[in-house]
Amino acid sequence: MTEKAQFEVLWEKILERLEKLVSQLTYATFFKDRLEAIDIINKKIVLRAASDNVADIVTRNADKLRKAIATADVGLTGFLVYVENSAAYPLEETPDATTDAVPLDKRFTFDSFVVGNSNRFVYEAAKSVAKAPGDNFNPLYIYGGTGLGKTHLLQAIANAIHESYPDLRVLYTTSEKFLNEYVDSMYARKGEGREADARFRGRYRNVDVLLIDDIQFWAGKFGVQEAFFHTFNELFAQNKQIVITSDCPAKELTTLEERLRTRFEGGLIADIQPPDDETKIAILKQKALEKRCLVPDDVLAFLIKNSDNNVRTLEGRLNNVIFASKLHEEPISLELAATALQESINDSEPEEVTPDAIIRATCAHYDIKREDLLSKNKKQELVRARQICAYLMWDMLSLPLVNIGKEMGGMHYSTIIYARDKIKEMLPLNGRIAKDVSDIRSIVLKQ
Repeated sequence: MTEKAQFEVLWEKILERLEKLVSQLTYATFFKDRLEAIDIINKKIVLRAASDNVADIVTRNADKLRKAIATADVGLTGFLVYVENSAAYPLEETPDATTDAVPLDKRFTFDSFVVGNSNRFVYEAAKSVAKAPGDNFNPLYIYGGTGLGKTHLLQAIANAIHESYPDLRVLYTTSEKFLNEYVDSMYARKGEGREADARFRGRYRNVDVLLIDDIQFWAGKFGVQEAFFHTFNELFAQNKQIVITSDCPAKELTTLEERLRTRFEGGLIADIQPPDDETKIAILKQKALEKRCLVPDDVLAFLIKNSDNNVRTLEGRLNNVIFASKLHEEPISLELAATALQESINDSEPEEVTPDAIIRATCAHYDIKREDLLSKNKKQELVRARQICAYLMWDMLSLPLVNIGKEMGGMHYSTIIYARDKIKEMLPLNGRIAKDVSDIRSIVLKQ
């Protein structure tokens, strides 16, 4: 009789613990006889499943299997499951806990979020969720107008959990990203059978924390609502944390299915109100500090005068003044601010920001022709200008990706996704890109 390999011995110890955590039927049918330990990779035991169906059951019981591994105290941190010749379960390392569908901005933390009377409740709720994922307020539904800090709080939750619980799998995404991946899996399914659907389901259901931004974009799209409904139920049943943002209360999402709305309403619903003047000034002080600029109090008071409640608009005004200060090599003063914002302050009906305004501002900043920006020319400088232009349309206007593609000369939505995500990823890492985005935004707001 041959000596057992180390991974086989460890798997037997894990099975002893697992038998107490799952039903006898599940244990006997799927784990004991249809899973085989074949290796250890990066402190994770590799399990070969007899079929995709067995692998599906394993992933659905992932939290119990991880608990069995932990309590068995065998020096392992997790597991990998694969099925031979399966596209859904290839033998590869699973994504680590910091992998997100959309890159996180490390600047979005609870410390950098300015708290005032308008947002204190939702801020404390978000912090509570980050401290004990799955235990406090599940799901957490955050709603509020554009530019009030919903995305900041959502990413702050993700960043805080990454730091405090590095072993938890946290996935942050947008409703558009979820929708596009769902659509891609539907198209791929025609040629790949159930593998594409299994990959999609596995990506979003095998997590400990799921955060989705701006679900109002699913209005009227019942296929993706159905997919999320089952994802929600799967995660909720396993006590996994779910956080959602929208621009309106759940009860007003009348084009969402009733069963989804009732699940949202079953958790904590918290709204972000428009900031008062004191909070607006505090926000501008924080933004100025991030840009390493000293802005006098009288200038801050001037910047919030006659302003709307959109924090991005406030930041745009601040950027305009900072840009003018650097351009004229003058310290920031009330006179300089008044000159820089004269057109926007004096106009009782400021010109609405439009896709065309963003295109014109991008062309002016880079000194390129409109037809070159909207062409398919692959020159690096044009590609980068194109990406920033598409990003700003998404950031400043919240346009659907398909609409942005049309404005950008017929670009495919997948190209728009790549451009948006690329610029979001580079903003905190590349000072040149951050400055270009800031300067173009200022030009747009000044037009």
